[in-house]
Amino acid sequence: MLKSLSKSILAVSSIALFLNASTQLSEDTLKEFKDLELFKRVNIDIVNGHDLGTLYFLNIKVQDNPNTIYLTKDKKYLISGDVINTQTGKKLTAPVDLSITQGKEALTFGKGSNELVLFTDPECPYCKKFESYFKEIEDKVKIKVFFYPLEFHKNAKDLSAFIMSQETPEAKIEAMLNTTKDSENFKNRDIPSEKLNEIYASIEEQTQLGLQLGVQGTPALFDKDGNSISWIELLANYGIEVK
Repeated sequence: MLKSLSKSILAVSSIALFLNASTQLSEDTLKEFKDLELFKRVNIDIVNGHDLGTLYFLNIKVQDNPNTIYLTKDKKYLISGDVINTQTGKKLTAPVDLSITQGKEALTFGKGSNELVLFTDPECPYCKKFESYFKEIEDKVKIKVFFYPLEFHKNAKDLSAFIMSQETPEAKIEAMLNTTKDSENFKNRDIPSEKLNEIYASIEEQTQLGLQLGVQGTPALFDKDGNSISWIELLANYGIEVK
């Protein structure tokens, strides 16, 4: 049913919605939604929601799988799919709760005032492209870095572990920016098994945090308010053109 309703998104895709100006829904309001027949029958768990003025935007889980849906104000119709802002061309997304990431980052890069959260994969070419501009924004940003190794990148988990195994914050950053699967220091790594197991557990925790926040690919970048942002647009805001 949810899949078929995704076609209905065309009916609302021309509405200009600005999520940053939305109101987060109260627990009482969310409870009203949970009592709707469809929500009970399909066992939909509502994580949080926002009042967009014309629709309700809901972050949900169905059998522990995260998704986003929309509910009409009369609560008669549920819409599953992407809503596109016709002014910006961007997919509408809700801010996520970054409080769950507090103190669990692998490392922090930068000394600037613009606080960001990044989920990255050491073998992801787009992540490495973003990182190639880090030195140009080092004085402008403070990026909390979380590793999110993708399954189809066979060296990503071990590269993440190697980076995290470095003894100092500076060494971790150096390893993140300059180590590849072909680096001699990576190929000749010797991490004690006990320490390696602890690092693997931390990487798994970081990955699970990403899943809870709806991360599906890398690099996934969030501002301090939990809004998903494009790394290319971030650089553009600092006058940096990606080449």
